[in-house]
Amino acid sequence: MKVLVFGRTGQVARALALHGGVRALDRHYADLTDSAALKQYIAEAEVEAIINAAAYTAVDRAESEPNLAMAINGTAPGVMARAAAARGIPFLHISTDYVFDGSRDAPWHPRDPVAPINVYGRTKLAGEEAVRAAGGPHAILRTAWVFSEHGSNFVRTMLRLGAERDRLNVVGDQFGGPTPARDIADALMKMAHAMVAGQPGGTYHFAGAPHVSWAEFAQHIMAEAGLACTVNVITSAEYPTPAPRPANSRLDCSSLTTDFSIPPADWQAELVRIVSILQKEHLA
Repeated sequence: MKVLVFGRTGQVARALALHGGVRALDRHYADLTDSAALKQYIAEAEVEAIINAAAYTAVDRAESEPNLAMAINGTAPGVMARAAAARGIPFLHISTDYVFDGSRDAPWHPRDPVAPINVYGRTKLAGEEAVRAAGGPHAILRTAWVFSEHGSNFVRTMLRLGAERDRLNVVGDQFGGPTPARDIADALMKMAHAMVAGQPGGTYHFAGAPHVSWAEFAQHIMAEAGLACTVNVITSAEYPTPAPRPANSRLDCSSLTTDFSIPPADWQAELVRIVSILQKEHLA
């Protein structure tokens, strides 16, 4: 199956590129703020499915760059989805737990009311709405706490700081499911295959299990890496950020398992693999 992927250097895009038949476009080939160019790429692409793995992901910086964040996260997905709909090609789009306000205790179901509390979340919600409004075959996959051996992510940051310091302060009152980028890519490809074969899409959640706090995740990372750094658990109020974060980012992934036979990701197993890779790179 031939798949066109928007995004090339991001964590999920890099994992998607490992699949056969994938053609990935980065910003040098496809400017996400150029609607005409996006339409042209999709109109001319000899592919069976399209995946949008490109996004503005600088959550805090989005507070001071709302227009750019909206152009990439809100407007561009709608342009892509409409162009895909015109050809009847399945369009798969990655979204985020940040469309929720984090106020409930239970994991979020795809049908739960959305209420983003920061600019990033609002722009990603706008992208979701634009994809649905396009009217074509589509799937929106919300995920959370993405990590891999590439790019900027929590695991890489913790490994770096844990090797430099004896103690780290990490927030312990925000909860979610760390999600390996490689598993997200595998899920998207499985969904794309099914949708090309005629299975309907919709809005789904995909994240790792078991759920943990950021502090607990950090402790797992330190233990796996054999680092002596102590993780000091603090509150969100003690670590203010320009963009507020939802306290509860846990996602209910049951509908994805029911419809596509894709279970939640095993982030602990993937953490072992990634820590091993990064430590070998550091020693090389």
